[in-house]
Amino acid sequence: MNDLTDHFASAAARSSGATKTYGSGDTEVRALDNVDVAFSKEQFTAIMGPSGSGKSTLMHCIAGLDELTSGKVYIGDTDLTELNERELTLLRRSQIGFIFQAYNLVPTLNALENITLPLDLAGLEPDPLWVDRILEVVSLTDRLKHRPTELSGGQQQRVAVSRALASKPKIIFADEPTGNLDSKTGVEILEFMQLATKELQQTIVMVTHDPVAASFSDRVIFLADGQVVGELLEPTADRVLDQMRNLGS
Repeated sequence: MNDLTDHFASAAARSSGATKTYGSGDTEVRALDNVDVAFSKEQFTAIMGPSGSGKSTLMHCIAGLDELTSGKVYIGDTDLTELNERELTLLRRSQIGFIFQAYNLVPTLNALENITLPLDLAGLEPDPLWVDRILEVVSLTDRLKHRPTELSGGQQQRVAVSRALASKPKIIFADEPTGNLDSKTGVEILEFMQLATKELQQTIVMVTHDPVAASFSDRVIFLADGQVVGELLEPTADRVLDQMRNLGS
């Protein structure tokens, strides 16, 4: 098995020929154009590109939130294009974590209840040792009884990140997770996401437009016009910015 084949076979998630079109004929828009990409286990990957490049569409299709027009997407060995809606829902609930720009916390639940909510909905018992480890890493142990309105924006996002981790998902998708945070708090969340990959062996894929946020990742993938047009390993903010300028962003 060559390196590229091995990389795809061992990926936490991947796409093969992923194509997504909207409309038809003269009005057809090709949001994704035959994309082959793999996201390695225990790696923090950022997806970047100009507005309209397809980065959010790619994330939504690989996460099973949107359907491809053609091609395949896999979480581990599971082909999402072969699943019905119920099977997709169960897979998202058990194998995928989500972090959004809006924290999506339930205001009537305290921090701990929000963290374990997806497991409760799935009828699963949280692993107390795992949850304790997450809370220790994210420094929320003394805020567990507080409701969202009693937490700062950064603490609310830490609750949201912890919720995504709580079910030990195969992969976590983060959509502009620091977009609503000041720079100091944003850095804290990004540092925690780094820790989650290194210390908790999680896999995270983040869509962002911010070169500084992308610099916290292990790898940056660049999209333009629905295609992967480049990548950076061990990125810095300056190198990311240079690459974005080259894309005409």
